[in-house]
Amino acid sequence: MNNKPLNKYFDHTLLRADAAEAQIQALLAEAAEYDFAAVCVNGCHVRTAARALADTDVKVATVVGFPLGAMSPEAKVQETRIAIADGADEIDMVMNIGAAKDGRWDVVEREIAALAEVCQQEDESGRPALLKVILETCLLTDEEIVAACLAAQRAGADFVKTSTGFSTGGATVHAVELMKKTVGETMQVKASGGIRSLSDAKAMIAAGADRLGCSASVDIMKACLQK
Repeated sequence: MNNKPLNKYFDHTLLRADAAEAQIQALLAEAAEYDFAAVCVNGCHVRTAARALADTDVKVATVVGFPLGAMSPEAKVQETRIAIADGADEIDMVMNIGAAKDGRWDVVEREIAALAEVCQQEDESGRPALLKVILETCLLTDEEIVAACLAAQRAGADFVKTSTGFSTGGATVHAVELMKKTVGETMQVKASGGIRSLSDAKAMIAAGADRLGCSASVDIMKACLQK
């Protein structure tokens, strides 16, 4: 695992529409207890997460253009600006999947580049935000996955990410391997969607994942600690 402890692979995630405040607070407490890499929450919870995790090493990630990716580029840019102002350290954006299916990679790349520009601007704390691009690999061919990775790479994103977890499928070992082979060491890869067990997590890491988006992070860590 590249000498990185397992807990630091996890973006501890709760993105359900019906997530109540108490559930968000529990997620944040778990993230602090296990010292995860990040939490991933919807934009309305970013301020709460940033306040709760201010004295920890856990980053705050949020989603933009979620889960369809079909919003205007301007809406995604504004959503990104608001999230960073509210305290987000990392932005997980859904790319324009329809444009990708049409082969309009110039459209895909321009949109990602616009968000990358916002993320790379230093805020008052002196730090830029990371940008992860969600490809929704279950809707793409292998050729489209490669092309999407290359578009994200050219646009200046930091990560490519498999899935929203809200479409027809989640992360697969094949998709992660293909994404890592395409971007190499120039970008990182996040696997998300359907990672529910320790064996799932290990398989994704072995395939090349640098981060794991999970709602089952605590159960996976408990399984690891029991071994």
